[in-house]
Amino acid sequence: MYRGLFGIKAQFRNWRDKKKSERRSTRAEKGGEMLPEEATETQDKDIVYMRRFDKMQRDYLKTLVSPEVIMEHQRSPQGQHSEALQRLLIYFRGRPQVDKYAISCVEVNRAYRIVALSGHRGVPPRLVEDKIYPTPKEAFHGVFMRRVQDLLES
Repeated sequence: MYRGLFGIKAQFRNWRDKKKSERRSTRAEKGGEMLPEEATETQDKDIVYMRRFDKMQRDYLKTLVSPEVIMEHQRSPQGQHSEALQRLLIYFRGRPQVDKYAISCVEVNRAYRIVALSGHRGVPPRLVEDKIYPTPKEAFHGVFMRRVQDLLES
């Protein structure tokens, strides 16, 4: 098989693919859909669909965030909720374990902190903030507010 002078042909293709990838990364939206050329190069087309579906779902859920929903969660973080709050909670709970927010008990019945799970067995969670919450109810609401903030930024 002919590879050209010193493999220059293969080196050029690798360089060109790298440049294509760099251009794509500057154009791609944060947490958005795949670009058309990226989608054609992806072998598993389910990934394309899932990213598109997730983006549409996040865009819809952003419209559900309101001061009323936040106050409802603050009053009662657990139990029955309105449809808007329930949809948000179902989405948040269904996210992957990597960097998912959780509550860590510092002192039983007195102090709680928010941590982010690593998603890998044997790797401890990382501390998200230094704030101490006195009750589990306040800690649940703190986790909810972090998730809402992440949703609105995506």
